[in-house]
Amino acid sequence: MINHARVEAQSHTFNYDEPMMVESCTQALCDLALRFGEDRSGKKKEDIMSRPFGVALLVAGIDEHGPSLYHCDPSGTFVKYKAKAIGAASEGAQNALQEQYNSSLTLAEAQTMALSILKQVMEEEIKPTNVELAAIPITTKKFEVASDEQIAHLIEAVNKKHEEDEAAALAQRV
Repeated sequence: MINHARVEAQSHTFNYDEPMMVESCTQALCDLALRFGEDRSGKKKEDIMSRPFGVALLVAGIDEHGPSLYHCDPSGTFVKYKAKAIGAASEGAQNALQEQYNSSLTLAEAQTMALSILKQVMEEEIKPTNVELAAIPITTKKFEVASDEQIAHLIEAVNKKHEEDEAAALAQRV
């Protein structure tokens, strides 16, 4: 699916001499998923694959409308979000995002918030070896994956904040 998105974006840029909009790229991915459910060869309806990829994706990017985040589900539908969690324990993470997210967050604050929420919902301890973090800064509009050192530094900040919050909560009880 990722290769399909890349080819669609490159083809669009080549044909129209402009970058593809994030929503258009997302639509192309969802169209691919939907096409697998169509009857093109006269096969019986039950022989058609209805969800061949079986994955949900978060598609993010920056275009002329600014930052965009879309959630694509296996059925081929997509919805735009400001913040979204998918995968294991996504319900708890999504609830935390709804409580904590606001559009005035800086990139650093958003990264810290994301790791903090991940710490709350993950069953095991978060470490640079089991967490990946990526961002698309508005200034560069380039996809950047955080290094293990950057993630370790953010995890330290998250752990420190959690300790401070616990100490403050304990002090209020006394």
